[in-house]
Amino acid sequence: MAALVPGGVAPVVLAVRGAVVVVRVGDVVLKAHEPGAGVVELSARLRLAGDLRLRELVLPPLSVSPSVVEGRVVTVWPLGVPVPERDPVSAPLEEAGRLLAALHRFGPADFGGVGPVSGAPQRMVRAVDELRRAGLGRRADVVLRAFGTLPLVEAPARVVVCHGDWHLGQMVLAGGWRLIDVDDLGFGDPAWDLARPAALYAAGVLDPETWGRFLDSYVAAGGVAVDARDPWVALDVPARALVIQMAARALVAAQRDEKVLDEAQEALLEACDRIVAAHPHMARG
Repeated sequence: MAALVPGGVAPVVLAVRGAVVVVRVGDVVLKAHEPGAGVVELSARLRLAGDLRLRELVLPPLSVSPSVVEGRVVTVWPLGVPVPERDPVSAPLEEAGRLLAALHRFGPADFGGVGPVSGAPQRMVRAVDELRRAGLGRRADVVLRAFGTLPLVEAPARVVVCHGDWHLGQMVLAGGWRLIDVDDLGFGDPAWDLARPAALYAAGVLDPETWGRFLDSYVAAGGVAVDARDPWVALDVPARALVIQMAARALVAAQRDEKVLDEAQEALLEACDRIVAAHPHMARG
């Protein structure tokens, strides 16, 4: 990967998340995507991320043509400063709400009606499929039963440009706050961009004040994903889906890394129990 950047600067590994590897080479960041990532689909997401109309919202790639290194798709990005971890007081929640609200103003018509589909719902399904294959027994069963309560994802009433996997780790400072990691960037239901913090709030992991700061800033900036009078009409199913996705990922990662679940991850499993108790099975698998 480092050989893609001229100058012979020694690489520094910034992150390893499962099969995903992120490396810094000077002022350039390279990301090796998950095995199976498609060059054609990812190229379409890169072109959307690099569109000049989104330049104040999304960090543009240094190239819209991915490379392939030893069978892995690699993308190249400018360096940015990430959000400090585990400091909700100083977290840029208001900026995040405004960024997402601005992103959601763009629809397919702004791009000629052509572009990638947001990958958010499919990301959740992949996490559940991986959990099924892991064969983790009783603890996995509650997550799979919770998945069975979800209705099939229908075509949304409003289709906009969505990040597809938003959380605070998907923002960096680079001439202002910008969204990063565009693996699921595309046209879809904007409620899924609010689903992760909504899920963490519903599971009791995110406190009401922090959730309120984010949601209020999104609504105040004209965000179209929710009705301010009752945001949970739009958020209920996506938030449940993200509880399930995060719980599934936590169980698989704990097995892979031979670690026990932390308090927040246990809270997600408990939330899956509540989902099963509160919602009927939808026979979706």
